[in-house]
Amino acid sequence: MSHSPHICMLAAENDVIPGAKVGGIGDVVRDIPKALADNGAKVSVLIPSYNAFHLLPEATHVNSATLSFAGKVETVELFELFADRDPGVRYLVLQHEQLGACGAGSVYCNDPSDRPFATDANKFALFCAGALQLLVDGAVGEFDVLHLHDWHAGFASVLREFDPRFASLKNKPCVFSIHNLALQGIRPFKGDESSLTLWYPDLNFSRTALADPRWPDCVNPVAASIRLADKVHTVSPSYSLEIIQPNAPQRGFHGGEGLERDLQQCAARNALVGITNGIDYNAAIKRRIDWPELMSTFGETILNWLGESDTINTADYLAHQRTQQWLQDHRPQHILTSVGRLTDQKMALLLAETAHGNTVLDELLDSLKGSGVFILLGSGDTKLEAICRRCASKHNNFMFLNRYEQTLADLLFANGDVFLMPSSFEPCGISQMLAMRQAQPCIVHAVGGLRDTVTDMVDGFHFHGDSVAEQVQNFQLCTNKVLDMREHKPKQFQSIADAAKNKRFYWNDSAKQYLTELYA
Repeated sequence: MSHSPHICMLAAENDVIPGAKVGGIGDVVRDIPKALADNGAKVSVLIPSYNAFHLLPEATHVNSATLSFAGKVETVELFELFADRDPGVRYLVLQHEQLGACGAGSVYCNDPSDRPFATDANKFALFCAGALQLLVDGAVGEFDVLHLHDWHAGFASVLREFDPRFASLKNKPCVFSIHNLALQGIRPFKGDESSLTLWYPDLNFSRTALADPRWPDCVNPVAASIRLADKVHTVSPSYSLEIIQPNAPQRGFHGGEGLERDLQQCAARNALVGITNGIDYNAAIKRRIDWPELMSTFGETILNWLGESDTINTADYLAHQRTQQWLQDHRPQHILTSVGRLTDQKMALLLAETAHGNTVLDELLDSLKGSGVFILLGSGDTKLEAICRRCASKHNNFMFLNRYEQTLADLLFANGDVFLMPSSFEPCGISQMLAMRQAQPCIVHAVGGLRDTVTDMVDGFHFHGDSVAEQVQNFQLCTNKVLDMREHKPKQFQSIADAAKNKRFYWNDSAKQYLTELYA
């Protein structure tokens, strides 16, 4: 490969583009291209336009391609955004009306549980075919490596291997990044309007290479990419070790999510590489502010939420009431915070039932009464939102901010004393790094990227356990120990907070590893 490689990335999200981020993948695709460019590489990042991003005032049309998809001839358009923003990086979007299937600007669709991923798979199957057609047509120029992110780009590895139109791409190394192994985009091979043979009717493929190990009548774009890519990348080293083991629900252990055999074979050929994500230390970060100002800021923001809606959201109403109550109080002795999506992965241990028939969250709040508050910011699963809402109505030391609002998240990172991140599994995690950057030590379940970024009793706190019950118990014991340390050994706690603040996870370090371990 030339000294200055050109990497072409395909992904579903990119936080450089307003509205094109839903989760952590958007952060990575925003930051790693710039870090790679700083290390001498050129990067072209291509995501779907979702029938929206090509209309941004910064977008310019650069190319188009025609291709056969689902038995019809389709034309896809390529647009470039922010042409001079970051030297060495091109931000591209691919436009076709079908990519806006769930409404213009919607990155993902919520398909019914009996047809998971159906609409999204249609979109991403077209996106992958359109992107590869543009690449073989030379729309981004010569490039050296094809880098695919998560299942949404996984159909590109299928087409690269089995579609003669794209045979020339077999000469390019292909890297596949796993950001969330729990989502695999599995669809039937045939017999459905969202199926492999409907999208690519002339594809002469090997079922063995593409089939899901549990459902042999289905194509699994993640399994296929693990088998077909030259390198498979996870976003932390510990996670790469966990996923070669099978899930063990009775032990509360999340491993390979059914793909552990494929991942074991990948590791055996030295193709499985774990590289920890970074964060941006140049970003403007919030400062710690006094308690009344913090509560006023929260109160005003929530009032705006209430004003934007025709109906009163109960969670918003409760949160606003809480800001008004707390405004009268002094700063609590302990401010516990948590920021993240409300999913089973993030919330199962916090909302688990204890031996006393309460949730862990209930017992945490009872133990904090009179000395501390807990502020949780996040949205997601409606059942989990309902549990948090009920909890907020019962406990006057709990505030549930049922949104994702970056400004409030930044204020929580800056103003909390202890950050809670009891994820059941964690490929990397970003919230713990953002909290540490602000000198807020984290209590984490010692799994995946959390184990790799937080060192127990040095710059944060670990708990673990060989069953869900043990994890819950140890999480509670750890939290009590940390709060006791804050009260009775403040110097020790402060040294841990200082160590957290001084720890660094630079994208530049990650980029150097990408260049030597993924692309070389």
